[in-house]
Amino acid sequence: MQSRTDPPCIRVALVEDDQHFQHAIVSAIATAADIRLIGIAGTREKGLQMLGGSPADVLLVDLGLPDGSGIDVIKAAQVRWPQCAVMVNTTFGDEAHVLRSIEAGASGYLLKDSAAATMLQEIRSLHAGGSPISPLIARQILRRFHPGGGLAAPATTVRPATVAAGPAGSARTPLPPTAEGTQAQLSAREKEVLEFITKGFTADEIARLMNVSVHTVQTYIRRIYSKLNVHSKAEAIYEARNQGLLPI
Repeated sequence: MQSRTDPPCIRVALVEDDQHFQHAIVSAIATAADIRLIGIAGTREKGLQMLGGSPADVLLVDLGLPDGSGIDVIKAAQVRWPQCAVMVNTTFGDEAHVLRSIEAGASGYLLKDSAAATMLQEIRSLHAGGSPISPLIARQILRRFHPGGGLAAPATTVRPATVAAGPAGSARTPLPPTAEGTQAQLSAREKEVLEFITKGFTADEIARLMNVSVHTVQTYIRRIYSKLNVHSKAEAIYEARNQGLLPI
């Protein structure tokens, strides 16, 4: 039981169908004394139903739900939980999804390349009035308003989120822009791996499905990253969709 001297917990609700990501968020929240998970929904319909209950302070929403778009949940949350701050957690990094989410009422937008542990800080930031945005999304928004790249955006325009570091914990290297109209030449096996990644499978699961070693899968993933000029699964999915290698 929370004592009278303890600060109030940040009540979080989660709408997420990816079991791996869902488990990671649940496990991370379980370690935080100031954050409490009050509800989980794995579909659009259950997410809308959850909005009929006690309101949360922060709502985390995936966009690609099995029975529809998480944007519908965001819109409904603005009506039913008007004081709740909404943050998108998704693999969709294209401009259409970003703008529709913001227009619907989302205050934060993170791609699923953020480490689960850093999500706690992003939740706290959102609850405190911040707007966590993945660096890839921030650059895209800035390019929309400053396409020529000649104008610097004010420091308060967006606050890029902390993203997962590389395998050795090293800092991420900024990505150079991809030339418009170009398409990476992926082999059939690389495309197969990319499709599995898009569906949320881990390297171990992909290895079993393809009947190859995990080392082979990791080799394919490194080649995909190199050809797409990206550093994470979320960026690979975004860039592949941007180049027409995956359906949007």
